[in-house]
Amino acid sequence: MTTPTTPVNRLRPRRSCLAVPGSNPRFLEKAQGLPADQVFLDLEDACAPLAKEGARHTIVDALNNGDWSGKTRVVRVNDWTTHWTYRDVITVVEGAGPNLDCIMLPKVQDAQQVVALDLLLTQIEKTMGFEIGKIGIEAQIENAKGLVNIDEIAAASPRLETLIFGPADFMASINMKTLVVGQQPPGYPADAYHYILMRILMAARTHDLQAIDGPFLQIRDVDAYREVAGRAAALGFDGKWVLHPGQVDAANEVFSPSQEDYDHAELILDAYDWCTSEEGGKKGSAMLGDEMIDEASRKMALVIAGKGRAAGMQRTSKFEAPEA
Repeated sequence: MTTPTTPVNRLRPRRSCLAVPGSNPRFLEKAQGLPADQVFLDLEDACAPLAKEGARHTIVDALNNGDWSGKTRVVRVNDWTTHWTYRDVITVVEGAGPNLDCIMLPKVQDAQQVVALDLLLTQIEKTMGFEIGKIGIEAQIENAKGLVNIDEIAAASPRLETLIFGPADFMASINMKTLVVGQQPPGYPADAYHYILMRILMAARTHDLQAIDGPFLQIRDVDAYREVAGRAAALGFDGKWVLHPGQVDAANEVFSPSQEDYDHAELILDAYDWCTSEEGGKKGSAMLGDEMIDEASRKMALVIAGKGRAAGMQRTSKFEAPEA
């Protein structure tokens, strides 16, 4: 494991995480113009075995010569149980390291798999003269073993930025009785994914990581996508994968606060700052209209305000101190 030589911002906007096949130049070009917060160029499931070697070079060219302004740039490599992983990492990072933000590692089952990727990245950075520790890691949890080991995985490397739920492989690993990825299995009256999502979320928040929900494969049913995304957003997840341009706007909307909530959060922060100041009487709590606010209110408001600011939202209300 390594410690970055300079502080690295690991908390990036990830409301919408767009999957793009690394072997398809046309899709790689189109993705650059879509309003997704993050784009990950895929060398794993989206690439046929015979296309993987060529896709590495296609991705390097796209990262170096494309316009990815405003987007987090990620490459998903193959998992460590395959023979492709080390060459994926070496080719992509040596070829486009300065234009790469993260490597996504799929099917993570234990902490040592993250440690191994960290070590390989460090060796490449030292060899190439890149900034040590700049490239982050995203860990995808896709089976029961990965979920059981998630606390150790979340603590495995200072490069780690996100924990991601991979629903399709996970559902297969536990023999879930459904063929529709992300939807509730028939015969179970409650939310079959609640424990999984909360377990990922708790590990992520314990280690100051982001939590990302995985794909919804019914790509033309945007209403169903919103419903599934809304479940993750309500719990506190930071974003969700998108597989189709039609899902991007939905993800950005669902994982952003409403204008009313954003304005309210900013008002709480202003009101709390005022009431705890000398001018406001150095009080530990105060009234904002009919609502009592205190330090706990401030912490909750910081979360909503932070999401709104990251989404580029603008305030439509202004705090006015009450008259004495």
